[in-house]
Amino acid sequence: MFAVMEGTPPRRIDARTRLLDAALTLLRTRGYAATTVDDICAAAGVTKGAFFHHFRSKEDLGVAAAAHFSAWLEALFVRSGWRDHAQPLDRVMAYLDFRIRIFRGAFAHFTCLLGMLVQEIYATSPAIRAACQAGIETHSAPLEAEIAAALHDHAITDVSAEALTTHIMAVIQGAFVIAKAEESPDRAIESLRHLRRYVAMLFAIQHAREERAA
Repeated sequence: MFAVMEGTPPRRIDARTRLLDAALTLLRTRGYAATTVDDICAAAGVTKGAFFHHFRSKEDLGVAAAAHFSAWLEALFVRSGWRDHAQPLDRVMAYLDFRIRIFRGAFAHFTCLLGMLVQEIYATSPAIRAACQAGIETHSAPLEAEIAAALHDHAITDVSAEALTTHIMAVIQGAFVIAKAEESPDRAIESLRHLRRYVAMLFAIQHAREERAA
């Protein structure tokens, strides 16, 4: 995947992208501390000199890797079509359904690099922590907008869209930790299903109130 074609000097952008792709795989599999620059260069098929041409340090790569993962994640969710539904609440539920659906396979394929990095380096690398926070906020923003629209449509005024979005993100990140601790996604998936039921019940209760008042 990261091999360089013989006799074809890679363009700078290609080498940088290969380094970032390799970093995503290694960081999600091994973690930040256990991944060396040499490891990333070997996986990317580039020299160490090429690495330092594009990144000043391993930390600099970590910041770029967080942004690279965020771009990949957003493309994945756009392709899922979760925002293609007609009603805001349907879009929120589709987001949760997609989260549950992709919670399968190897941990490195479905866990969140941003959450992993924050847990590992929050006290030692403010730059990477900030990059991860920015990525989480970028990913959360469309969901928060849909939740706000759904709350408005259902006249729910005692729930904050920001707080509910934060709760959803917290449950998802916690599910990743549970899956890794148990070496199985099964109970984590059930946790996400409980989350989905909670959101559905939140709106169903308001609907029942409206029917009683009619």
